Amino acid sequence: MQTKTGTEEQMREQLHVIAVDDEPFNLELLKAISLQTYPHMLIFTDPKSALEHISSNPVDILLVDYMMPRINGIELMKLAHEINPEIMTIMITAAGDDEKVKLEALKMGAIDFLKKPINAAEYRARISNITKLKLSQLILDDFNHQLQKEVSKATQALLQREQEALKVLSNAAEYKDPETASHVARVSHYSKLLALKYGLNEEEQEIIFYASPLHDIGKVGISDALLLKPGKLDETEMDAMKKHCDIGWKILHSSENPYLKAGAIIAKNHHEKYDGSGYPQGLRGEQIPLYGRITAIADVFDALTSKRPYKEPWPFERATEYLQAQSERHFDPQLCELFISHIDEVRSIYEQFKNA
Repeated sequence: MQTKTGTEEQMREQLHVIAVDDEPFNLELLKAISLQTYPHMLIFTDPKSALEHISSNPVDILLVDYMMPRINGIELMKLAHEINPEIMTIMITAAGDDEKVKLEALKMGAIDFLKKPINAAEYRARISNITKLKLSQLILDDFNHQLQKEVSKATQALLQREQEALKVLSNAAEYKDPETASHVARVSHYSKLLALKYGLNEEEQEIIFYASPLHDIGKVGISDALLLKPGKLDETEMDAMKKHCDIGWKILHSSENPYLKAGAIIAKNHHEKYDGSGYPQGLRGEQIPLYGRITAIADVFDALTSKRPYKEPWPFERATEYLQAQSERHFDPQLCELFISHIDEVRSIYEQFKNA
């Protein structure tokens, strides 16, 4: 967008004005009486040359004769406005041109008319009004542009603070669990990758990127004795551990924030299994929300390929074989296949965030 600043006189001198007429004498006359108002006005005898200029240069005001060969003034105005809808056009008509011409010109966007032979005093008065109108439009456009920039800055700042808060919230569970920041980072990126390959739009990819690390937020409500136990949990202990899904849901679900709402869904559903054998609700297949199905794959794969106090990391090949074996049992088969078929990108994420 072109921006003009300064005093009204300075802004007027910055206006880009062109005149088009197939009669050179008419153009020279028009340029002469415009000298004080538009000292840099450009003139064209060929409408096609004028259109080429409009296509590659800013033009604020267009003065165009109606009667021209090949392309008349109305046709030129229509084409010019398709290129630049902000152009203000003044149609120059012969005294004998009928009202139909004026009506058609108005429909095409003309804002005023001048009759031949041009009266210099009338011309200057009309052009002065149009200039003020154009300058007002440019000032308003510039104000709106600056306002949009300020709103965009404020929005970005709010988004950044929101994302920082989400990161802090995601890290909260780490203080109660031996999992590391590396796990959180990889789950985020694995989930976003899977969302992309599944065909979710950019907004949904961003939501799952920031929401998936909240999957275990409910562990803040689980005792350290369970979270840090090195051996296998017994049935009673496992029942207590499973409550972290509902705890996470209760922490997050009442928020209107889209990231936290998605986090609540993920926290509740990332331990559900495709065959219905998961928890806490025993959902089956597509009863399990998509975000939960995506995060389940990302979370389990990273857990398998990560070192924990009670296990060594699995090689990628072994973890991939596990996913294949659990397709349609634990995992959504379509998502599972997408994840495995893009395992090279998964490996790149792993290497990038190996020691985050």
